[in-house]
Parts: sequence; structure tokens; C-alpha cells
Amino acid sequence: MAKWTPQHEAPEPLEGPVVATITGGTILWFVLFLVQLPFYGWFDDHGHLWWLWTCLAGGGLGLIGIWYVRKRDAAIKRSEAVR
Repeated sequence: MAKWTPQHEAPEPLEGPVVATITGGTILWFVLFLVQLPFYGWFDDHGHLWWLWTCLAGGGLGLIGIWYVRKRDAAIKRSEAVR
């Protein structure tokens, strides 16, 4: 079996409003959690309680993501300022 090697250059990574995108997604996860919270009993009765905790976990991981992309964005700006 031959090793696969790329035949062309990889494209440059897309840069956009990363902090805003991650923040928006995190807010969305927390909103979904809060919207489902009043239906806790229904989710528990039907075995769908994991939906609620998935939204909370998504919001929590989103907070870590916001911290990470803000640090990354600051590092990129510092690097560009040095150049």
C-alpha cells in the first residue's frame, strides 16, 4: 500500500471573527439550556435528560473556547505588531 502524498499546496487557513463566532455559539448553548430547563420533568420522564446536560456542557466548553480564542487573537496581534 503506497503512502498518500498531497499533490497540491494546502490552502491558507480562513481567518474571520473567531471570538465573535465562539461567543455567539456559547450564548446559543446557554440559551438552549435555559429554554429546556422548565421542561426538566418531561425530559426526565422520557429519558431525554441528556439533552439538557449537553446544552450546559456546550456552554461550559464554550467559555473555555472564548478564553482560548481571545488569548490566540491577542498573540496574533502581538506577533503582527512586532513585525
